[in-house]
Amino acid sequence: MSQIQGPAIFLAQFMGNEAPIHSLKTMAKWAADLGYKGVQVPTNDPAFFDLEQAANSQAYCDAMKAACAEQGIAITELSTHLQGQLVAVHPAYNELFDNFAPAALRGKPAERTDWAIQQLKYAAKASQRLGLKAHATFSGALLWHLVYPWPQRPAGLVEQGFAELAKRWLPILDAFDEAGVDVCYEIHPGEDLHDGASFEQFLAAVNNHPRANILFDPSHFVLQQLDYLDFIDRYHSRIKMFHVKDAEFRPNGRSGVYGGYQDWVNRPGRFRSLGDGQVDFASIFSKLTQYGFDGWAVLEWECCLKDSAQGAAEGAPFIARHLIERAKKAFDDFAGAATDAKRNRRILGLDD
Repeated sequence: MSQIQGPAIFLAQFMGNEAPIHSLKTMAKWAADLGYKGVQVPTNDPAFFDLEQAANSQAYCDAMKAACAEQGIAITELSTHLQGQLVAVHPAYNELFDNFAPAALRGKPAERTDWAIQQLKYAAKASQRLGLKAHATFSGALLWHLVYPWPQRPAGLVEQGFAELAKRWLPILDAFDEAGVDVCYEIHPGEDLHDGASFEQFLAAVNNHPRANILFDPSHFVLQQLDYLDFIDRYHSRIKMFHVKDAEFRPNGRSGVYGGYQDWVNRPGRFRSLGDGQVDFASIFSKLTQYGFDGWAVLEWECCLKDSAQGAAEGAPFIARHLIERAKKAFDDFAGAATDAKRNRRILGLDD
């Protein structure tokens, strides 16, 4: 029976320059010592994981997998969140997002976009070499500055924006299809794919491409006041990845969803360590299990109050407690009785 795998941890928020968090090999042991069984690997730092080399060298991929396996750790997925963001950037955000690109490309938006698209294609091949089935990324955004309909949006503007986004992503999606890997967009404010409605618009624009899928992270839905359980009911066939991240939303008379330009500590909506927020993880794990999700439950830690070391230490047992071993038989089988078509007809009152 299919069931959720885990616990795993996304390494991006924990990487650093000092041991043991300075390399993938040492972080595999760090994660294993905390009780994790898998790591989701960011690919924006070649010193940590060289994406281009991984795309071109099976030996490199085998070595990375072996180093993790020595610690009892699986590589669950690769992440190109930062590169995916750069596939589509509105000029208003050029200065802010330039930090996501190599220094040589800063101030060169067209070259930066080409680089980002190539990075995603490298990720497709690297994921294939590693034997992975899903990949984590962002969609980027051409429309985010238009998220609130004031001033009024001209007719056709949104459709044209999604058409351009699709034009950039279709060759990438085809590369992932050739590699046999799903592209999982994290549904996230700041991206053009930030809720179910916007995902549907993108899906239509890419002709329902089979590799266009979802990284489900309920924390972003709490901050938007979106029903994350109903989201699973609606889109479960496209949910191929799962970030286990908590959040809370406590509005007041001063600010609400938009946050009033306040920092994370003071915003009504803020991310929390697992168990400290409002996300109903018991229901989420139940629904994902119900629909046969068999990917990894991956901790993504972001909390404005609790230290990362404590968040990481608490994450593995929290996820482990929520994992559901899928039932192998119905709970009321003991009361069952042998039957056949004739008996069923008698029960239905259909026999004379």
